[in-house]
Amino acid sequence: MQYTAGLRRTATALAAAAAATALMTGCGPTGDGDAAAQPSSPPAASGPAVPTPAGGGTGGSGGSSSTGGGTGGGSAKPTPSEPGGGGKAKACTADDVKVSPAHQADVRPPGTGTGAALVSVTSTSSHTCTLLGFPQVAGAGNGSPDKNLPLATTNSGTASPVSLTPGTSAWTKLTFVNVQGEADGYCVSGSTPVSFPSLVIRVPGAGSHQITMDDGGVVAECDNKVTVTPFSLTKPS
Repeated sequence: MQYTAGLRRTATALAAAAAATALMTGCGPTGDGDAAAQPSSPPAASGPAVPTPAGGGTGGSGGSSSTGGGTGGGSAKPTPSEPGGGGKAKACTADDVKVSPAHQADVRPPGTGTGAALVSVTSTSSHTCTLLGFPQVAGAGNGSPDKNLPLATTNSGTASPVSLTPGTSAWTKLTFVNVQGEADGYCVSGSTPVSFPSLVIRVPGAGSHQITMDDGGVVAECDNKVTVTPFSLTKPS
């Protein structure tokens, strides 16, 4: 009986020792215990990166855009310049235009002299050309350009490029210090009135042109001054 009880105690002790050994094996450092553990979900599959289209916007994979500000990857087509897609028209030359006789303006300073006159420059060319600026004015003494008397010129307004297509006219208005009174008249400033059978108009880039009044009269003015407007497609009054 004592032998049997001893065997039982020995077996019990061995079982307890085995359980303790197993427990100690399972309680190692966390890293050791997790090394064999499988992750809860597989890692994302790796693969080659997808290239971003040039100019990559939000408009898809490389789609072209017909507008300069689009979000696609394409480039806008250039808009051709006018005229003819080759840039700005060249400046008008003396061979491109004809200057009309001067016409007395409806709106002019009070008095008996010329007051104000309208002058047109018409394209006689087969191609478009550009006018820019103000005319210069001189009185032709005895109608002879070699006896020109340049008038002191004041520019009124702002000049902008004027595109003259074939047959199109641009206008400028010349306003003089008007003669007062009857007969020979007088000048408010006290100077002597002057009259010219014709005028010489210098068009920027397009030479000098001698013109008369279209009614056959003379240009009568005071103080040898003139105010001019820039060339414009709109006819002044």
